Amino acid sequence: MNNTVIINILRFALLVLTQVLIFNNLNFLGFINPMVYVIFFYWYPIKGNRAIFMLTAFLLGLVIDIFSDNLALHALASVTVAYARPAVMRFCFGVNYDFQNFSFKNTTKVQRITFLAIIVLIHHLIFFSFEILSITHILLILKKVFATGIVTLILCILFSSLFSPKSE
Repeated sequence: MNNTVIINILRFALLVLTQVLIFNNLNFLGFINPMVYVIFFYWYPIKGNRAIFMLTAFLLGLVIDIFSDNLALHALASVTVAYARPAVMRFCFGVNYDFQNFSFKNTTKVQRITFLAIIVLIHHLIFFSFEILSITHILLILKKVFATGIVTLILCILFSSLFSPKSE
């Protein structure tokens, strides 16, 4: 096994443990539960195998669902984010993303935060839309998406600055 695979396995396990043991038990303002495991989609290698990435995203969501008792909502949102990730990267980083030598260290902090924010937004829109599953409660869906999304984004930025390599 190479170093990248081991790092991703450790990130997977630590994010699942952190989400299940800490963040699933937090309840800010009665309805905000940050979903910090979303940062896995930011940290996953850019040029990694797409099929393995989709499978890993499904497994990550499924494991979170099993511990959260959530009828595959996390798995659905995670697979959606994994599928949309290349399009989001093209949007945030432009044509540079298509080149083989693309790296996050060649991008600005604003581009990286925008990328992370869009990933969080897509994840939360899918998750809360299917959790509530009623168009008549659109304001509740939007309230949960934006409130939970802001807290999740702040925590993910904090985790990213603490645990990402210095070259990033």
